[in-house]
Amino acid sequence: MQGLGRVGVMAVALAAVMLGAGCSTVRTVVNTQPGAAAEAGRMMSAWVDSDGDIAVATTWSRKVKPGVTVAEIEEAFTSVAAEDNIRAVGDLPISKELELRSGKPEKFLKVYSYCDPAAARQMVDFSPNMAAFLPCRISVVERDDGLWIYTMNMDMLIKMGRQLPPDVSVTLHRVRATLLKMLERGAAGEF
Repeated sequence: MQGLGRVGVMAVALAAVMLGAGCSTVRTVVNTQPGAAAEAGRMMSAWVDSDGDIAVATTWSRKVKPGVTVAEIEEAFTSVAAEDNIRAVGDLPISKELELRSGKPEKFLKVYSYCDPAAARQMVDFSPNMAAFLPCRISVVERDDGLWIYTMNMDMLIKMGRQLPPDVSVTLHRVRATLLKMLERGAAGEF
């Protein structure tokens, strides 16, 4: 692939993915949101830059400010959820469960789930497949360099999907803003 340049490598990668998925022709998608191509290009760049790690391309992440504790991150999540009227619907303390099973300490890993039931219904009524993205999840992960927070890149749903009815667009943008606020304030320990 020498001499192809970044765009050429991305095009070859996309073609390989399409062929691997059984696509024999490329079809123009005309019923997409404005900005869909730019978001697809951003995701493709992230995918290529990460040596094919699709999770890097489809998530948002923030490194937690040094000194911020898990309790402060959780308090920030709780504050934002209350402010934006989104419900905590469960959590999965993965590292704690693994410690109970093995008796050995684990790096911190916990998944927090949030939902706005009316927004969820509206999204699924628009596209039943969106149910696979429910509920919204935010994960706190301890890595060698400290704590990190990860959540799904909502721009995939907003920018890369088909045209959204105005009411669904407003809802998805509101949920997007809430998740970004949780990510930012959790990383800063601001509640």
